[in-house]
Amino acid sequence: MDKSGRDMNVLMYYNNNDVRLEKMPLPVAGPRELLVKVHASGICGSDVMEWYRVRKAPRVLGHEITGEIVEAGEGVENYIVGDRVFVSHHVPCNTCDYCLHGYHTACETLHSTNYDPGGFSEYIRIPAINVESGVYILPDDISYEEGTFIEPLACVVRGQRLAALKPGQTVLVIGSGISGLIHINLARALGAGRIIATDLNEYRLDAAIRFGADVVINAAEKLPKRLAELNDNRLADLVIVCTGAFSASTEALKCVERGGTVLYFAVPEPEVMVPVPMNDLWRNEITLMTSYGAGPADLEVALKMISSRRVRLLDMITHRLSFEEGGLGFRLVAEARDSIKVIFEPQRKQ
Repeated sequence: MDKSGRDMNVLMYYNNNDVRLEKMPLPVAGPRELLVKVHASGICGSDVMEWYRVRKAPRVLGHEITGEIVEAGEGVENYIVGDRVFVSHHVPCNTCDYCLHGYHTACETLHSTNYDPGGFSEYIRIPAINVESGVYILPDDISYEEGTFIEPLACVVRGQRLAALKPGQTVLVIGSGISGLIHINLARALGAGRIIATDLNEYRLDAAIRFGADVVINAAEKLPKRLAELNDNRLADLVIVCTGAFSASTEALKCVERGGTVLYFAVPEPEVMVPVPMNDLWRNEITLMTSYGAGPADLEVALKMISSRRVRLLDMITHRLSFEEGGLGFRLVAEARDSIKVIFEPQRKQ
């Protein structure tokens, strides 16, 4: 394609209430690199975590993308122009001690890699290292929209794998935003016994039932007491925390059954310290663990699960927006009211 002197549209993030449609020069694919035309790009909950994002603003965010290869640089062998792809923004080195021991998301390379400039743009340049281990061909049965779930599902796959979810277990999901709903849907697919979800928002509690929860609890209630009432006087074998609210971090510790596990999929801001009742955890052999991001194997599993329809995610999309509606998209996700999954379609016109 002729790129000489061309600009492209991007969404430039300054803060959650200031997202601007701006122009940037169209990237050029160098040797062993790709240029991808973005067809769909999802807003992640982490994109609206201001404490995490504002310190690096202004910047183009977005990492849940699917698109079409429009240029392949010299030396690219496994992909051709026209391929429909999902591209992982963070990729590990696969050679360091962390990677060799299965902790790919702790790899320094994974923490420092990304595509250029970010998923909320019309085109992105895919660096050589991402081309080598972060580009996945979309099967014909996965649409661009559905492909935006590959990365968030992969993160959930990793979390539930690390937490060793077992068939028949009672699972409590605290927070029924998009990550909580994907956890619910995957836990159902993996054979969880009873799945109980919480949130303060009735819209999201209704969504939790639609996507696989057996029972929901408004988080304003006394959660441990209500959980036991609904679960034959037992707490949860696995508690998955999907909100960074301090109250959720502490309540989770009161909701886990003896011998159970608490998975912190979301955490409070860095300066917030969560008190941990070590003696209770010790006496009851309770496991506390965290999960961050996704590794290559998690992405492969997520892609296959979507393709095989073992999970049902497409109906979670509530808003499909153009870049001209960028501010609206960020407000919807930040306010966390009457939306679930919000995606941008850069080729869509308002």
